[in-house]
Amino acid sequence: MTPTWAPRRTRRSGASILPVLLPIALLIVVAVGVGSWLQFKERQALDTVHAAGSTAADRVDVRATVQRVDAASRDLVLRVRVTPRGNLGEEGDTAPVGELSLQTSAATLGDLSFKAHERTATKDVQVAITGGSISDYPFDTYETDIEFWAQLDGKPVPVRLLFSNNDPLFSVSATPSEVPQEAVLGLELVRSGSLLVFAVLMMGVMWALAASVLIGAWYLTTRREGLVWPALGWMAATLFALAAFRNTAPGNPPIGCVLDWFAFLWAETIIALCLLAVVVTGVRAALRPDEEAEADADAAQPAP
Repeated sequence: MTPTWAPRRTRRSGASILPVLLPIALLIVVAVGVGSWLQFKERQALDTVHAAGSTAADRVDVRATVQRVDAASRDLVLRVRVTPRGNLGEEGDTAPVGELSLQTSAATLGDLSFKAHERTATKDVQVAITGGSISDYPFDTYETDIEFWAQLDGKPVPVRLLFSNNDPLFSVSATPSEVPQEAVLGLELVRSGSLLVFAVLMMGVMWALAASVLIGAWYLTTRREGLVWPALGWMAATLFALAAFRNTAPGNPPIGCVLDWFAFLWAETIIALCLLAVVVTGVRAALRPDEEAEADADAAQPAP
């Protein structure tokens, strides 16, 4: 006798997975494309050279590059390379023909001087920055001025300033000023785009972790599951891991910055309160069976 039932058709797993994989692949391609464009723009900003001052044939070129910005100390380190051009230099523009001195702005800590007929060496100088506060991290902004004017054997000579930034944690915009015989740039410093994205992502992750712990605590307390040790271990680990995660923020922001008040401190508080609520509720739920057993035992004893 032939069976009356028909064999079940096996579903093709590829046909069901394909509608899910295509949006994921498209999302990955878009994310990589946007990331590549942002990285290119940031790299292009680091490679940009801002010029100010004279373009005369006989001049002193000053190439200044920001090496590091220390927002906590409110200064930046500027690496300065001086090159005398034309009739002002000798030995392939590596040494001045006379005593060369470079005066700087009030924000720069110290002037520069070079001896005649000796190679000019690269020097690092500190420049004070003003405005803003590191407590506004990662939205803090600063500003300063850098300027150079030169004298060769006591006589003023033209100066050309070539400025660039080499600190990936900051984005610097420069505005030249027209001053005779001087090279002046006004600088505005803000956190770089990659740092800003990373800090905002950190705040989002902190709130997501706090929300997940809050949901887990609500489930355990409403269901009266007792002391669920894996859940308690996960909450405690999240509490301490969040502090370590916060310390990975680039730029070493101090405690009490915007990052803390927008996310970290609240997330830590929520997780700690959830952990305490789960422990208290779990202890009560664990003690209730013992209390009920004692009450039943007392009720079962015969009356005297």
